[in-house]
This record gives sequence, structure tokens and C-alpha cells, in this order.
Amino acid sequence: MNASTFGPPAPVLSYSPVVLSVPGRPVVLQVRVTAPATGTGLPVILFSHGHGPSNNLSSLNGYGPIVNLWAALGFVVIQPTHLNSRTLGHVLADVPGAPFFWRSRTEDMTYILDRLDVIEKAVPLLASRIDHNKVAVAGHSLGGFTASQLLGARITDPDTGQEANLIEPRIKAGVLLAAPGRGGKVLTGFMAEKTPFFRTTDFSAMTTPALVIAGDKDDSRHFTDMGPAWHTDPYTLAPGPKTLLTLFGAEHGLGGVAGYDAAETTDENPGLVAALAQLTAAYLHSRLQRGDTAWQTACEALATGPEPVGRVETK
Repeated sequence: MNASTFGPPAPVLSYSPVVLSVPGRPVVLQVRVTAPATGTGLPVILFSHGHGPSNNLSSLNGYGPIVNLWAALGFVVIQPTHLNSRTLGHVLADVPGAPFFWRSRTEDMTYILDRLDVIEKAVPLLASRIDHNKVAVAGHSLGGFTASQLLGARITDPDTGQEANLIEPRIKAGVLLAAPGRGGKVLTGFMAEKTPFFRTTDFSAMTTPALVIAGDKDDSRHFTDMGPAWHTDPYTLAPGPKTLLTLFGAEHGLGGVAGYDAAETTDENPGLVAALAQLTAAYLHSRLQRGDTAWQTACEALATGPEPVGRVETK
């Protein structure tokens, strides 16, 4: 895999914060927008950050290694700072929903779509360049859980006992990066008690097309003893069309998607991140644009290359 799949990488522009006042939200919603410097009819990726230990990685300031590459490959990437961000922990510790704010995270994405025209006009050089009908969602770790809900996964709200159906029909495809897997008895780690919303995760209604990314060394013992297979559940337990990309040698950081030179990235590999960006971009281009063959081309290159970064399964 190399950037020649799409031609030379394009220059990108990044603008932040775009500030949105959301009724009932305890603080304003801030987003970063990263986009190609040129081009029109651009598709959108809504990106949901994880819940890592660093302040700015879990915010609009994180995930530069993959966000900048996605923008160079033709996407407008919109990154909100969710309420669970470490940058907000000191002011929101006692707010209902803390510390993970699982429902608010999905609401952020819906509100961004409601105000997509406002965001587009607020960013210099971006007005009239977005295709509002070509929207995907992506998320890493807890962000993958958020993305899976927007794609149709259900949980039972632990506070109300009611099923939460938060699917967003304006989202046409998704990418789940090291996302959590099933709930139930497999949740044996010490984090299971702290995340009751994971216990009832049900992927059977996650009908929106999605690419599930799992590292074959991503062993999340703090949640489960299932090993790396837990992170393949959004593929295994969801209905098609779904695709699974298993990355060889990748741990939870997937080579370092969350930040440049981040100490908590235990498997730093810039080449893997670049390949991951190209593969996911190819998948989303082909899902969002009828007749686009980028994904087929990328899979052929992956299968025939001398040192493949992973393997692909589809259903």
C-alpha cells in the first residue's frame, strides 16, 4: 500500500476551534475541521476520540497522524471534543453522565450534522465544498463504541433500563478502530464495573456498512479475557455488509493513530498508520461514491504485496 492509490497527497488546512452552543450541554461544543486545501464535493468523516490518559489526545487536538492523512486523501474530517475529554474533567467531574458521557458523545455527532452548513461557512476556504450527502463516522476505542451506536448498535441504558437506539440515518458508512466488543459474561476485567453501558452491547441491529479494524495484538485484559478477538465482535456479531481488517502486530494504538510520538502508544509504527489511513480512505471512498473502485484496488494490493500489513474478510 502506498499513497499512489490516490495520487500525490494533497496539502491540507486545519481550523479550530469552531464553537457551537448546544442547548442543555454543560459547555460549548468545540470542533476541529481538517480538509484538503482544494477540491469540491468533499465527503465528511465525523471522528470520535477515545478516552486515553493524555489530556489533548482525547480532544479535538488529538489523532493528527490519521486525521491529516484522511484529509490529504480527500475527506473533510470533523473532530469534536466530547464531554469525556481529559481537558474537561476538572469542570465536569460531578455532571450526570461523567466520566464517560456515552450518550452525549453520540448527541455531539448528531448536532454536528444538524449544523454542518454552519461549520462549513465558519471555516475559511471551505464554504460550498462539502457534499452533505456523503457522511461517514469513525472512532477509536471508546470512540469506536460511539461510532457503532451511530451505525445501529444498541445498548440498554443502565440508568433507565430502556433500549437506546441512537442510529443516525444521515451516516452512510463507518470505520471502527479498536472498538469494544460484546458485553455480558465476557466482561471480566476491572474496567467492566466502571462501564455498565458496555454490558448490554448488541450488534445485531448495526446494519450500516462498516469497516472494523482490529489489531491482532490488542489484548484488552482490563475489560475481558477474550483476547484480541473481542475487538472483532463488531464484525462477527453484526449483520452484513461488514468488512474486517486485522492488522498484523498492532496493539490498541494501531501503530499510533492517537498522536505523534505519544508515550502511551506501545506499538508505534508510522508506516502502519499510513497504510491504515490509505486502506480506510479507500473503503470510505468506495462506500460513499457509487462506482468507485479504490477499495477493490487497495485489497488487491494488500493481498499481493510482499509484506502485507493485515488481512481482509468481508460478509
